[in-house]
Amino acid sequence: MKAFACGDVVPGCEARWVCSTEDEILARVGAHATSAHGLTEISPELVGAVRGSIVAA
Repeated sequence: MKAFACGDVVPGCEARWVCSTEDEILARVGAHATSAHGLTEISPELVGAVRGSIVAA
């Protein structure tokens, strides 16, 4: 299992995920970034920051 807390990348955001794979987390975080944070494009730097903050759960 893998876990990610959005607040590790976007201070103040309380969203968290625990998923089977890193790819599943990335898909959910991408949807969240669009709906909750209004991002229309996900930069490679943001993907890198998210990947770097994913931990074993």
